[in-house]
Amino acid sequence: MKKVLLIFAAAALALGFRAAEPFEREHVKESGTTYVHDALEPYVKSGELPGAISILYKDGVQETCCIGFADVATGRPITLDSPFMQCSQTKGFCGVTVAKLVEEGKLSLDDPVSKYLPEFKELWILTEQTGDTKTLKKAKNELTIRMCLNHTGGFPFEICAKRPDIRGGGWSGGAPLRQTATIAAASPIMFEPGTKEMYSNTGIDIAAAVVAEVTGMKWEDYLKKEILDPLGMTSSTFVPTDEQLSRKIELYQYVEGKPAVYVSENGNQQRPYNDSHVFASAGAGLWTTARDQLKFYKMLMNLGMGDNGVRVLKEETVKNLLAVSSRPKGMGGYSLGLAAPEVDGENEWFGHGGAWGTHCIVNWHKRQLKLWVIQSNGGPQPWGTALAKAQQDFLDSEFATKDIDAYTGRLK
Repeated sequence: MKKVLLIFAAAALALGFRAAEPFEREHVKESGTTYVHDALEPYVKSGELPGAISILYKDGVQETCCIGFADVATGRPITLDSPFMQCSQTKGFCGVTVAKLVEEGKLSLDDPVSKYLPEFKELWILTEQTGDTKTLKKAKNELTIRMCLNHTGGFPFEICAKRPDIRGGGWSGGAPLRQTATIAAASPIMFEPGTKEMYSNTGIDIAAAVVAEVTGMKWEDYLKKEILDPLGMTSSTFVPTDEQLSRKIELYQYVEGKPAVYVSENGNQQRPYNDSHVFASAGAGLWTTARDQLKFYKMLMNLGMGDNGVRVLKEETVKNLLAVSSRPKGMGGYSLGLAAPEVDGENEWFGHGGAWGTHCIVNWHKRQLKLWVIQSNGGPQPWGTALAKAQQDFLDSEFATKDIDAYTGRLK
């Protein structure tokens, strides 16, 4: 281990950790700033932060930082094309597929789920559990698609078949989407639908099962056809190839004041990642790259228009269904698989994070974006304050933009 750390330290000094890889689009201008690089460099050199990707965007100007390693032991650098598990950021992809069907008039957010999945006509609430007795009460409220997507349906985080402590379980294991929905319908929920909020992968998976029923396609196939392919997201998949996995960003446990420790796997996403136990999970299962993920969030920032000029959603769909909360007032902001403000405004952001430290939020009013990629199994992140300051310093900077043809496709 000491030998690996010495190699890491030597490589760190040699590289200088200034590998900012530009996002190659002619209408995006690299800022020339190094705010994030400078903030993170001490932590990468110490080994506390193995590697990270940051992309900051402001009205056509972008700061791109790839610093450190995807794999410390081999010295493999982290890049925009290094695959990683984005975990719960997958939820926003499900939200976008539902929003597309809503704008096409093929379903309504307030449709009962039972209209498409009949087993949800009757749900039972767990009202009490004492000793060897569970007390159930029949739910009065009809479960809607909206409730599934904004975490107010009453479902637990995961169904029993996806327990992380059993082999073949976890987010992408245990059951395909349609079976996940059936198991959820037969299991007790935690409260009357629509009356509280409880963060739940299960609800998102149920919404994906509805998409499959409406379209006659597997949800992951519909996602690929209508969202991933049009945006040019060719590296995003639920079943990565062996070649992709050989380039992935490795998972690390962060340790206070010491170099991060390699982690072989997290039970919620179990190896080998691409065998017969793997199923598409809308709640947390999509592998991607920073280059691909940026295309998705740029589309949201540009109100439905991809950075490649392809429109996948109408402006009003993004504004009204994704960029602002769909929950009842007082329950916190959340739209369709995306964290979003209760009331939209020019200073409000929407987006999502993932369990392993990934995060991206956008502000469509100001055309700003903050994307962050690490693969953390937990532990302290002492660079947080410095990173936040670096991000704000970039957003506060003035850049010459008159020569930038920053395409958004948005109506003036």
